[in-house]
Amino acid sequence: MPPPDKLPVPRDGQTPPVAQPVTQQSFALALPELPRRKDSPVYASRSRTTQLWLCIHFPSLPLEAMNARDGVVTEAVFENQQGNRRILMADAGAEKLGIAPGQSINAALALAPSLKLEERNAEKESRVLERMAGWAERFTSIVSIEPPDLLLLEIRGSLQLFGDVQALRQQVEDGLVSQGFRPSIAVAPTVLGSAWLARAGVEACIFDRRNLAGTLSPLPLHCLEWPGSVRESLRGMGIYCIGDCLRLPRQGFARRFGAARLLQLDRALGRLPDPRKSYRAPQRFCEEWELSEEQSDSELLLQACGQLLSRLERFLTIRQIEVRHVQFSFYHLQSAATHLTLGCRQAGRKSEQWFELLAIRFERLLLPAPVIAIRLRSGAAQALQADEASLFDTRQRERASIDHLKERLSARIGDDCVHGVTTVAEHRPHYAWSTVEAGDRRLPPCAAVPTHPQACHSPLLLADMRRTNSLLLRRPLWILPEPLPLTTNSAGNPEYHGPLKLVDDPERIETGWWDGKGIARDYYVATNAQGVHLWIYRNRNRQATWHLHGIFG
Repeated sequence: MPPPDKLPVPRDGQTPPVAQPVTQQSFALALPELPRRKDSPVYASRSRTTQLWLCIHFPSLPLEAMNARDGVVTEAVFENQQGNRRILMADAGAEKLGIAPGQSINAALALAPSLKLEERNAEKESRVLERMAGWAERFTSIVSIEPPDLLLLEIRGSLQLFGDVQALRQQVEDGLVSQGFRPSIAVAPTVLGSAWLARAGVEACIFDRRNLAGTLSPLPLHCLEWPGSVRESLRGMGIYCIGDCLRLPRQGFARRFGAARLLQLDRALGRLPDPRKSYRAPQRFCEEWELSEEQSDSELLLQACGQLLSRLERFLTIRQIEVRHVQFSFYHLQSAATHLTLGCRQAGRKSEQWFELLAIRFERLLLPAPVIAIRLRSGAAQALQADEASLFDTRQRERASIDHLKERLSARIGDDCVHGVTTVAEHRPHYAWSTVEAGDRRLPPCAAVPTHPQACHSPLLLADMRRTNSLLLRRPLWILPEPLPLTTNSAGNPEYHGPLKLVDDPERIETGWWDGKGIARDYYVATNAQGVHLWIYRNRNRQATWHLHGIFG
């Protein structure tokens, strides 16, 4: 292997990062020391490049993912390392008590018996990272997730909207801190350059890729997240930072440590492209709320559901969409999950509206066992519909009030008990109507119903209906669920609380032979001794029995 002062030649023929050959010792002394204070990031030349990446590193993600639930505090996180449970991360309060990473669980509890411990949950960390990627879409349309603890934002196209890099970076940091995270943020023209700076805690802002080599050179090898065996081999050769790796001969480095490592170095310096897959937040909301212990208190369960609904509202507002149905799933340790579906007549996104319906349904909800976790899943989303009605138009407000009443009734007595009624083009009376969704004003065409909305108010039309025995006047609104058999007197006339008097000629209905439910009946309008008008019929068969089928108002 050539001496360390011989610089590798880049593939694209560009000038190497360091202009003159220097020894290992003089190189280490010549590098400027980068500031690591949070309030003084590094700024370099602002020459324009194709891309500009803002990297967000979550160094305490295992602990912050556990504390993402409101009202739950975890002081330390442990993981199973080859059968031994050891502390992975602890907060500032636990560190003051002597809790440090690498300690065993027994040693940590001996120092702090009341220490609140949780086992590391990689799945929960992934969900938190995806949720923050969806939150970061408000700053740019290009967001990439780099497991296990990085978010990458391409911000070149967002600078005109937010002013400059410093203003955008501050907004990102303030938003993350307000949600309980302690991020490390770096900006660089390449993906790996910003990621390595963020992992090292160097909150630099680099705009020109020609400055990348000088800024990345002092970074330690652990920022690269190469396997431990590779780092040990490099340290055995006296390589302790990225700048040392850049001095090694390219062919020898690729032959000994793999071409993939050399490719990463080239991509970090901008010599080769580094394409990334952009994250797209799902259009359906799905999030879980894990309880610290089994819970049966309705008030506490409703509070947890309210927090999920608030997150749903933020999710819908950011995407300018709304939903008509949501589903709550209550999970138990020893029983199957209990599902509760809520629906609205009109799509909405307000958490107050959903919570009001949930509180009504929750009064009748029977949980077979205490709840350990709650999941909220939204239905299919649709674009947000803007209200174009006039400010002085009261019909829209009345319509919204009626819809709200229907939703409350459905939540209290059930969806099957709240519906509308419409007519059907069918001669058989018991098939001439059907239920529809409450509030649906669309009526199917029917020969018994006038097509013009003002036709019923015409005196001439009413006179014609009486003359032609129209079905609109001959059929009652109250149809019995099942026809009631009537008794007959000695003369064969029907009786119902006394003898019945037939008012006019019969209406003969003989139809339905094609579906096996055919009828052959003669319908009459009859009155009893109290003057009540009844709708009766006699079967046109050998038995010729009488039945009561409806009552006029």
